[in-house]
Amino acid sequence: MAARLTVIIPCYNEADTILSAIEQVQALRDRFDLEIIVVDDGSTDGSFESLRNVEGIKLERHEKNRGKGAAVVTGLAKATGDVVVIQDADLEYDPKQIPVLVDPILSGKCDIVYGSRFKGDITGMSFSHYVGNKILSFFTSLLYGVEVTDMMTGHKAFRASVFKELTLESSRFEFELEVTVEALRTGYTICEIPITYSKRRFGEAKIGWTDGVKTLLKLLEYRLGL
Repeated sequence: MAARLTVIIPCYNEADTILSAIEQVQALRDRFDLEIIVVDDGSTDGSFESLRNVEGIKLERHEKNRGKGAAVVTGLAKATGDVVVIQDADLEYDPKQIPVLVDPILSGKCDIVYGSRFKGDITGMSFSHYVGNKILSFFTSLLYGVEVTDMMTGHKAFRASVFKELTLESSRFEFELEVTVEALRTGYTICEIPITYSKRRFGEAKIGWTDGVKTLLKLLEYRLGL
């Protein structure tokens, strides 16, 4: 029997792109036994209302905005797939890359795959985000003795049994750090593959430089046991 794939799409105020994101993920049904879980994280722009009548998805709702990490954890609790992919609703990461992202897991090469923007092609990333991502990935590699070129990537795939084994408590963007640290602590190897990235065309970015500083401090806290 073919492996079942769960795609979790966290959504917060993404009315301009969420339906297109779902449609593009739906196009993968001819390749996978596919489950799509959309978690609306307290949107106030009509995103949730536009999702109510969409067929072929499981829809979860946070009454108040709790953060991307919380949305992913809510989706993970409902996931029934053998492999779980995180797909951002803003389409900065192309859903067409999902088959390549999950292939190392399906072929038995590894249990966790990160799509690395820095091994692939980047379009439109701001200088501050570029430098911030590089710094966070550098310190992750330095502190844990592994090579991780893109710790903050929004395109991550996990064998479901591994994902559900990790202890995840961060509710916001520190989630990207926490899931990486927990995977490395548990002894899993993170495989990276090159992907393309294109800055969002609609809406506003949800992450700023202050989130990067908080994430770096949290990384030091995790590693040094502060």
